[in-house]
Amino acid sequence: MSGRRRWLALPVVCVGEMMIILDVVIVGVALPWIREDLAFSDDTLVWVVNAYLLTSGGFLLLGGRLGDYFGHRRMFLLGIALFTLSSVACGIATSQGLLIAARAVQGVGGALISAAGLSLVMTMFVDSKERTKAMGVFGLVVAGGGAVGVLLGGILTDAFDWRWIFYINVPVGIALFTLSLWLLPATRSRSAKGRLDVAGAVTATTSLTLLAYAIANANTWGWASTQTLGVLAGAGALMVLFVVIERRVRFPLVPLPLLGRRNIAVSNVVAGSWAAAQYAWFFFTALYLQVVLGYSAIQIALAFFAPRVIMGVVSVGLSARLVIRFGIRPPLATGLASVALGLVLLSRAPVDGSFALDVLPGMILVGIGTGMAFNPLYVSAMNDVGGAESGLGSGFVNTSFTLGGAIGLAALVSLATARTDSLASSGSEQLAALTGGYHAGLLVGALFAATAAACAALLLRFGAAPDQASQAEPSTGSA
Repeated sequence: MSGRRRWLALPVVCVGEMMIILDVVIVGVALPWIREDLAFSDDTLVWVVNAYLLTSGGFLLLGGRLGDYFGHRRMFLLGIALFTLSSVACGIATSQGLLIAARAVQGVGGALISAAGLSLVMTMFVDSKERTKAMGVFGLVVAGGGAVGVLLGGILTDAFDWRWIFYINVPVGIALFTLSLWLLPATRSRSAKGRLDVAGAVTATTSLTLLAYAIANANTWGWASTQTLGVLAGAGALMVLFVVIERRVRFPLVPLPLLGRRNIAVSNVVAGSWAAAQYAWFFFTALYLQVVLGYSAIQIALAFFAPRVIMGVVSVGLSARLVIRFGIRPPLATGLASVALGLVLLSRAPVDGSFALDVLPGMILVGIGTGMAFNPLYVSAMNDVGGAESGLGSGFVNTSFTLGGAIGLAALVSLATARTDSLASSGSEQLAALTGGYHAGLLVGALFAATAAACAALLLRFGAAPDQASQAEPSTGSA
């Protein structure tokens, strides 16, 4: 593949990745209006987010294996097609069930795009210097996607309707599909020596979905009810079956011995805990701004724009330098501690709060901490793997971040709903009760971030390979 064509193909892959990030962020801005239009409650609204996260996280690793078997360009094209068609279904959805089902299909498409996109970059750019430059461009697009997403979500929701946040994917998807056919290399599939671990993917994803479903509905059913305990037992049984499958198949989806390596294991715990805090930040703060302070969609978008820009600037301009100079532990632990402090500040915002005094300081701290922590998180995951396994190491962290965010958010929304109900039953006004619920979700989210910071500071091995610091692969699930 010629040098000129490689650099023409790179923006195609980057735009595919950016489309996923835009979708994750843009939906967050529109959540309050989706809630009103389709009559979601807070504990069912979470499934607009979680349906996507669970299927995306559940199929990330399988998506990479499918690319190895059938060709990465083919999987990239399939991902774009699924994502685009499901975006149409999201836009025309007239019921909660249809929207949630379409979001689940979007998650599968997003997983295929993400897994195949990173593999295509690695395939197209073999020279180490060119690959570093290409990954720098890729990382810049990922960092900038969040900032663009919040503004675009606000503009489309205010000017048209929340459905247009999904319709916008259609022309982009069609253009990407066409350009991919023309520019992306038709890589040959790898010789398949074993069967795809479809059983592993299905059991793991189903188990985690049942776990999140039980947590999200526990307040309604009762935590000790037969229904809650039955669903939790089903989730546990499927997870045990998943472990048995992974131990016995010749080519497992998740090589369990790899997860026994210290930095990989700790990085996955840190990623899952941090993700719960990160998605709580976006979910509860957006609802607070709209429901309590009465902000419009564009005002919410502008509120999240500053921290998104800060994330990008710190991630691209500062984080890698900190890892090279200080190793992985200090910047990772410091960044996560900053996120925790930011969430604590946000958990104190009152019913009659001021954006400048009660919201902005916490938002800035979350932005700084997030930008600082992403790079060392991925470097830590790759420290215990060889070069041939680096993609698998970062893939584990991507999966843990996505699934940890889904399960953690379900738990925090359930907690927030219980707190709101308790305050309302004790005589608090509606807005005060809702604010109290959001406070509870944000405060426990801060505890998740603080736990992640403590794990990073105390359990990770010190040090980092400088060449890895500039090539850490970003997560597509960042909130």
